[in-house]
Amino acid sequence: MIRGRRPAPAGERDSGLADEAEGYLLAQAHHDQAQREAEDLCARMPWLTTAQAEELTGHYVRRRLDVTCDLLLTTALRAGQLRREYEARYASLRRALLKRHAAGVCAVLVCVGGASTSARLLTR
Repeated sequence: MIRGRRPAPAGERDSGLADEAEGYLLAQAHHDQAQREAEDLCARMPWLTTAQAEELTGHYVRRRLDVTCDLLLTTALRAGQLRREYEARYASLRRALLKRHAAGVCAVLVCVGGASTSARLLTR
């Protein structure tokens, strides 16, 4: 954190840039990891020529990034689906709770009204 700067409130335009930067860094980390794995694989196959090793490395990295992208997209879709399900359930529970509170308040008012009427009748 930079001295003298306060964090931006949630929902401001800066968060889009931060999300984009975070996505770029995450993609770069996945690419670097795939590159290391491909190089390790090629190191275990000493009979490959340099051109073959480079071709295998490139193919492995592309395929690994495709798989990673598919997994991330699937995860994001499922997260969105779960979010909608949870929000619907939350709204349903909230409505039910509101109905119960309203019924409870009505019951209390009826009891207070009945007690008040009884008290008036008994004091006459």
